[in-house]
Amino acid sequence: MSSINRRDFGIAVVATMLLPVTAARAEDLEIHIDNFAFTPAQLAVKVGTTVTWMNRDDIPHTVVCGGKFRSKTLDTDDKFSFTFTAAGEYKYFCSLHPHMTGSVKVE
Repeated sequence: MSSINRRDFGIAVVATMLLPVTAARAEDLEIHIDNFAFTPAQLAVKVGTTVTWMNRDDIPHTVVCGGKFRSKTLDTDDKFSFTFTAAGEYKYFCSLHPHMTGSVKVE
């Protein structure tokens, strides 16, 4: 090491090790509610991803997944977000229109 002495190099290494480690932020995704359908109906994401449902319909809708999450009634342009912190398959539906279904697979 010609341009830096060992002591300075050691200090630089220790300082780098002490810097806070931040996890890479998972991607945030959006599901649209339009024409009485969730689009996309199936979605695969990584743990830590936040999914936002946006009602683009002129009819109110909800997003319900068993005991995992439940939105308020979403009017036009309202949004509901949920961050998936555990792996698994999350099947959801609109409680006002139960034929509307979708799922998020979290890996």
